[in-house]
Amino acid sequence: MGHIEDQHYINLVLNGNTNAFATLVDRYKDMVYSLAIKMLNNKEEAEEIAQDTFIKIYNSLNKFKGESKFSTWLYKITYNTCLDSLKKNKKEKKVAYIEDFSEHQTKALENSFDAIDEKEKHQAIQECLEELPSDEAFLITLYYFDEQSVEEISKIMNNSVSNIKVKLFRTRKKLASILKQRLEPEIINYYE
Repeated sequence: MGHIEDQHYINLVLNGNTNAFATLVDRYKDMVYSLAIKMLNNKEEAEEIAQDTFIKIYNSLNKFKGESKFSTWLYKITYNTCLDSLKKNKKEKKVAYIEDFSEHQTKALENSFDAIDEKEKHQAIQECLEELPSDEAFLITLYYFDEQSVEEISKIMNNSVSNIKVKLFRTRKKLASILKQRLEPEIINYYE
């Protein structure tokens, strides 16, 4: 999925081969949908957003200048489309409060996490991500699951690199707090 290969299909579409757009859709549809589901937490809305995103991309493909990767541009459009939907629906998610963790508490959390298997870890993380506000879940998804760099995320989210680093730090603390609240009772019950 290289930058040059994406540009090849973009050029085909811009030169009138509209069928070449299907290749780009196939390549990025799962990514767009998973980002939308993380932000909206609703399958039907995520499907609509994914469709809207690809329509927007098709209609503005001539505006893509290639200054960043196509996937970064795609993330940005997806993110903005999700934000528009959230504003329109005025959805508010409950916010977990940040707890300060001592080194001992952090180590205890890591040990608790080691005690559960990979499938349970993945499910626990997904459930905890759902408790985060949508923009924070999106940030964690971009950084850890989609392995985007802080620089790419700053372009996607229209924030400075230092702002993204701060948000990432705070969101990790918030996620750790949620994980701690969720995992400790399970681990304690397991060993009782």
